[in-house]
Amino acid sequence: MSRILEKLEPKEVFGFFEDISQIPRGSKNEKDISDYLVDFAKQRNLEVIQDEALNVIIRKSGTVGYENSPIIILQGHMDMVCEKNIGTDHDFMKDPLKLKIEDDFIMASGTTLGADNGIAVAYALALLDSKDILHPPLEVLITTDEETGMTGAIELNPDNLKGRILLNMDSGEEGILLTSCAGGIRNSIEVPVDRENIDDSFIGYNIKVRGLKGGHSGSEIDKERGNSNKIMGRVLNKLNSSIQFKLVEISGGAKSNAIPRESDSLILIKESDEKKLEETILSLERTIKNEFKASDPEIRIYLEKDEKIYKEAFSDKCTKKIIASLVLLPNGVQSMSMDIEGLVQSSNNVGVVTTTERSVTIENAIRSSIDSLKFEIVERIDMLANLLGVESESGSSYPSWSYKEDSYIRDIFIKSFKNKYGKDPKVTAIHAGLECGQFSEKFNGEIDMISFGPDMFDIHTPDEKLSISSTKRTWDLLLEILKSIK
Repeated sequence: MSRILEKLEPKEVFGFFEDISQIPRGSKNEKDISDYLVDFAKQRNLEVIQDEALNVIIRKSGTVGYENSPIIILQGHMDMVCEKNIGTDHDFMKDPLKLKIEDDFIMASGTTLGADNGIAVAYALALLDSKDILHPPLEVLITTDEETGMTGAIELNPDNLKGRILLNMDSGEEGILLTSCAGGIRNSIEVPVDRENIDDSFIGYNIKVRGLKGGHSGSEIDKERGNSNKIMGRVLNKLNSSIQFKLVEISGGAKSNAIPRESDSLILIKESDEKKLEETILSLERTIKNEFKASDPEIRIYLEKDEKIYKEAFSDKCTKKIIASLVLLPNGVQSMSMDIEGLVQSSNNVGVVTTTERSVTIENAIRSSIDSLKFEIVERIDMLANLLGVESESGSSYPSWSYKEDSYIRDIFIKSFKNKYGKDPKVTAIHAGLECGQFSEKFNGEIDMISFGPDMFDIHTPDEKLSISSTKRTWDLLLEILKSIK
């Protein structure tokens, strides 16, 4: 089989990245990739631990002259977000990713690439496999289920790790050194479905929101990109004031931690209202395209006729609750940090809308670098739910990672970066949940950490791409850092 990345440098890194791209590894489907990592270690006679959460820890002794250096934990996660374009024939449970190269970027055809965080795994495997790279004693920690709840980090037994210096390689912007991160909590609004029978004088139309860029609901929430679920709520609210319609089904988004790009609603209308429906959608599309012309110039809102005959739909009262929930839920940036310029302090992403027989569920991903503000957003959502007479439930809370005034590894990173680039890196925080928050809590703050990585763009979307040149520069920087720890 031909290798797509075989001519790229560093050869060993891209070789392992291509290897793991052949293994399905969506969140909660990590058994095969976890076993692959265990087999990798055993084939090289390296000490390995695979715990009940399928986390893998691999140990390698320091090279000559580094035997007594501090133990360094190299950390990333093995799972990936599984998103694909409509019409893309790909089964994330069994199909390998179809890699391609476009200019300086590696991408996957019609799907997410999994560079978040497959590149960290590739870096770690290349180091473990090396024979001539200078490094201190290593503990490679590859966790599971980071993308949907940080289950691996949560269930990690800290007694399995000896090191107290950790390099998290789950950042996606070269030259940016992360030294703290936001915590978060997941919330869901559940609107009980009340259906009523309807006569056969109604005809069906699908309303579709398409063409949005989407993105990571933490690191890209400040880009003011359109949220397809919020836009759909606005569309339905506008229609509700102009024509009589019945809502049959609504859905949008795929992951609560991804800004939703696509949403669909199935409505029923009287045939006499067809022209009014078309005019309203066309007018609203023009308005919204103008509002999002900078962030989402390709946005489309359009209709598709549904020829199926429907015998029931949501009651008007139920429909109004769904619309009100979508329109009124807080979304996007809620507050900015006064300590770090340009840093989002708290936000919410109205990420996923699903319809079942019993309810319409709206999933929210709430983030904040200040825990109290995280819960303040939850309180607002709870209050809204109470006023509308719907259910609100929160769970999957994860802690923040606080900035450390004195950091040995941060100083090493800054010095190594300056040696290679002739300038200082940007030291900042991220408005996203990193596993560093879990590790900080598990080790009672007594662990020294940084987070960094190569340039990646449009992560959590089928447009995800990894910079080839940045991957090499970041690899060279990592080797410089490890060489400096003696």
